[in-house]
Amino acid sequence: MMVKLGWLVLTILIGFLFLSCEGQTSKKGFNGTLIEKELHDLCLKSWKNGKETQVCLSDFKGKVLLIFFGYTHCPDVCPTAMQTLAKTYKAMPEDLKRKVQVVLISVDPERDTPKVTQEYAQFFDPSFIGLTGTPEEIKKVAKSFMVFYQKVEGQSEGGYLVDHSSHIYLVKDGKILLIYSSAKQKPELIIEDLKKLL
Repeated sequence: MMVKLGWLVLTILIGFLFLSCEGQTSKKGFNGTLIEKELHDLCLKSWKNGKETQVCLSDFKGKVLLIFFGYTHCPDVCPTAMQTLAKTYKAMPEDLKRKVQVVLISVDPERDTPKVTQEYAQFFDPSFIGLTGTPEEIKKVAKSFMVFYQKVEGQSEGGYLVDHSSHIYLVKDGKILLIYSSAKQKPELIIEDLKKLL
């Protein structure tokens, strides 16, 4: 109970942070909310060339990651966020695309296998990467990103839904630099920030 309460408090605090910054530009002139949080190297599983493969943050040195936490059975928030990321990526100039990687991390490891998660991510763009892992691995990664998620039993035909944070995280050089609200984010604003960083 205390753990769930702690996650709830963290989610509320992050929500207030976004409300306080909405419509404003962060201290260093970015459109996203400035965080600057160091990350340890994190490794999860993906699917490539017909087999499971390990993918780590350190594999993307020199690139900016746009990371969203969601799941493949998500009815509305996740498809909307992934479409926003797809529009953002499509609108980037080619030289910028080569320096950016979009990543979906599943918060539903029970149903989202590496293959299922990868195929879901690539539905939105062939270059996107889907990652998943064991429940313990997902818990560790989510904690690093201050992501809340919780299974809600009996809420859909699939058996359950997963309540979760719905932010887009911009990561560069092993550090979360910016967070965006996926529900209201405009692709051109993310691209503007990427150009400043790259």
